[in-house]
Amino acid sequence: HHEGYAMWPSTYSFNWNSMDVGPKRDLVGELATAIRNRTNLVFGLYYSLFEWFNPLYLRDKSNNFTTQYYSKTKAIPELKEAVEIYKPEIVWSDGEWEPRDTYWDSTGFLAWLYNDSPVKETVVVNDRWGSELLCKHGDFYTCLDRYNPGILIEHKWENCFTIDKSSWAYRPIANIEDYMTIEEVLKQVVTTISTGGNALINVGPNMHGKIPPIFQERLRQMGSWLKVNGEGIYGSIPWKYQNDTINSDVWYTSSHDGRFVYAFLLIWPKNTTEIILGAPLSSSSTVVRLLGSNGDLLSWRVASGTRGIVIDVSQVDLHLLQSRWAWRNCRKGTNDASS
Repeated sequence: HHEGYAMWPSTYSFNWNSMDVGPKRDLVGELATAIRNRTNLVFGLYYSLFEWFNPLYLRDKSNNFTTQYYSKTKAIPELKEAVEIYKPEIVWSDGEWEPRDTYWDSTGFLAWLYNDSPVKETVVVNDRWGSELLCKHGDFYTCLDRYNPGILIEHKWENCFTIDKSSWAYRPIANIEDYMTIEEVLKQVVTTISTGGNALINVGPNMHGKIPPIFQERLRQMGSWLKVNGEGIYGSIPWKYQNDTINSDVWYTSSHDGRFVYAFLLIWPKNTTEIILGAPLSSSSTVVRLLGSNGDLLSWRVASGTRGIVIDVSQVDLHLLQSRWAWRNCRKGTNDASS
């Protein structure tokens, strides 16, 4: 994806785009139309600034990026073209890491994007606009690939990771152990959302444009989990605690209005019928439910000390739960349920 092949009929990539070579189709245009007509998703585009083998880029590189033959005649004009034609709400830049932002004229492009482009009122961008800018500038930080600090980050950030543990592309030689299990995927999702991030999950299509079954399975598993637990993900904000104070397998989010705290239990406890949480401060109005169960309230008692609760799960039949991974307790009315 860093070799400059454009997925639309780019005028800056003659004979090296999806209309001239390959499927003979405007893939970006078709995808944009399908997304906007058939879903309520926000449409965004990824763009790789550099090309591994472009002779203009290699010339600039050999000149220690004191020249801008490639960035001024190829990268930035082409990126502007994509924005003007397809009007993405997200511009996800990549391939920036060798030269500084001045080589890419990043400030010039971003000034145009925010002031004069057709998406100037709504567009957001990441932080990959120069070798020195990761985790410093951007509407949201992507920092490094697979970035997941495990602590609350006040600025919006994103954890982009691959279900194939070592590749962003399809690998026909991959073995089953090379893929993340659904438990590993959900751990990344839960810990990311709990600490204020966004989860971007990559799968690699094969050469026929098909999503291989192993990726389909993981995505469908995640979808079934989100049907049960989605309100603690999509409609949530970070709580005052992210990881529980005594149970490292529990991560928290909160509803926007502060009425609910969601506790995600990554591993079901063995040889016990109790779940002990150290962070919550309960009150007489506190109620506890396990989403995906029959909806009955769970019994609980105050733990020793000033904080914490002990939840009785002796009546929960795991095999009857709608979700088989990363179970979520929803607690209403705790004294400190607000963010």
